This record gives sequence, C-alpha cells and structure tokens, in this order.
Amino acid sequence: MRVLLFSSQHYDQESFTQASRDSSLELHYQSARLTQDTVALAQDFEVVCAFINDELDATVLERLAAGGTRLIALRSAGYNHVDLAAARRLGLSVVRVPAYSPHAVAEHAVALILALNRRLHRAYNRTREGDFTLHGLTGFDLHGKTVGVVGTGQIGAAFAHIMAGFGCQLLAYDPYPNPELLALGARYVELPELLSQARIISLHCPLTEHTRHLINAQSLATLQPGAMLINTGRGALVDTPALIDALKCGQLGYLGLDVYEEEAQLFFEDRSDLPLQDDVLARLLTFPNVIVTAHQAFLNHEALAAIASTTLDNIIRWTEGDPQNLVNG
Repeated sequence: MRVLLFSSQHYDQESFTQASRDSSLELHYQSARLTQDTVALAQDFEVVCAFINDELDATVLERLAAGGTRLIALRSAGYNHVDLAAARRLGLSVVRVPAYSPHAVAEHAVALILALNRRLHRAYNRTREGDFTLHGLTGFDLHGKTVGVVGTGQIGAAFAHIMAGFGCQLLAYDPYPNPELLALGARYVELPELLSQARIISLHCPLTEHTRHLINAQSLATLQPGAMLINTGRGALVDTPALIDALKCGQLGYLGLDVYEEEAQLFFEDRSDLPLQDDVLARLLTFPNVIVTAHQAFLNHEALAAIASTTLDNIIRWTEGDPQNLVNG
C-alpha cells in the first residue's frame, strides 16, 4: 500500500524509514504542506499521512477522496485541523497518535521556564560578545513557587512531576482530575483562581471551541504582575495580541512559546533570508523576556520513534480491518 507523507522533514524520513523496514508499506515523502494547492500530489494514494499544519478542511478532504484516498493518518495527537464531519460524510477514516513521549513536551516546557528565569538566552549572547556583566540577569528560586498546570493529561502530568521535583506548589485545572497530580499534592481549582495565584502557568490542554483563546486580555489582567506563561500546547490557546499588551505593561513578566496561532505559514521552514511578514510575531520577538521556539517540543529521538511506530501500526491495523486510534469512528 502506498502512503504519502506531507510536511515531511529529514527527521520524519529517518524515523519512518527505520520503523517501516519490516512492513509492506510503500512510503513516499513530500516536504510540501498539504493545502488546496498541493492536494493533487496525493492522487492515487490510498493513505495520506498529515502533520499539524496541514490543511484538512472540507475542500481538501473532498479532493483527497476523489483522488482515491481512504485513510488520513495523523502523526500527531491533536486533530483540531481536521473537518471530521466532512471526513465522515466522505467515508474517510482518520487516525491519530494519541501519545508518543509526553516527557518530550513536558521537558521542553521546563527548559523554557529555566531559560526565561535565569535569562540564559541573554547571557549566552552577552558572553559571546565579550560582555561578562550580570546586570538584568537576576532570576528567582523555583523552589516554593506556585505553578499552575492547565490541562493534566499525560503531558501535563509529566510536567507536574518535574515541577514537584523542584519543590513547587502545584495548582491544576482540568475538567477531569488526574489521580497522579493529586498524589503529588496538587490542588484542583477553577481557572480564575489558578491564574491569580500561580507565579508560573503552563498550558497543556487540547484546542477545542471551549479552550480557544483561553488566555485573553481579561484572563491576563488577573495574573500576578510579572507572572510567567508557557505554551507548548496549541497556538490558539492564547490571544497573541493580548500577550503583547500584557508584556508592554509588565503584567506578564515572562513568556515562553513553542506554538503560535499563525505558525502554519512560518514554522518548519528556513526563512532567515526573508523579511518577517507577521507583524505580531515580529513584535513578540523584540521583547527581551520572551522566548519563541518553532514547535520543537515534540522533537526528540524517543518521540519521533514512537510517532513513526504508532502511525505505521495505525495504517496496518486499518488495512487489516481492525482500526485503532480512530477519531471519527
């Protein structure tokens, strides 16, 4: 069976080639994003493997179905970019990778916290230029600080374990409390209480109609002045222009982002020779207390291997009539 992977980078090719050595699947790699302009590339491929920034709206799905595609194999946990109603109408199955390495994303969130707190990005640039002064590099102890975990699934739980190891006090918000966090001594509260009490807030919830712009101008106004916000979940969990206003007035003291609402046209490509056309992102990058990474939290060897293995297993199980990890079944 022929499988076309859109938005495939060299690390995808390495991990999928390694994982497919003992399978009968014929893998084809396409670096282009799946869009209305590139969907013709999928003609006669029964399986299309898509990533988070590929377009899977009704128009694209209709053209995929007309071209012979029957399965959309997502190599991601999130599926908010898929029109599931259209997929059902067209008879397209959609499968996903519900979990790969929650530690990868959780540890990246902690890396952002440490880098922002101890100003590692600024210190690194200074010393490379021969500036060994310490002005403006003062941090704070994580020990004893209150950390708010928004979304306590596998990634949120892994993050909470790490922060508990630092000696932090944990507040949590999730419609479904996780016994793992309760065992760590976390206290589940409503979101407004978490936002007003936490010195550090980390987002680990999925993007739904209820969580879109969960962090906005109103919620940012309730933060402790100088609070730190980390988002390794989905870009649209936050209203980005509102972040800029909160940074300008000092309400938000630190910001670490691995995701960005308008990242689809930017991330995963080298655009260093081009002027940045996104004015909102350009403004964010001017703040010395902001770190933006280009959706790399998932990117470690263990996660890539797990994503490839689960995705290929999803495809094989579907061909055998025993589908798993369906999101529109």
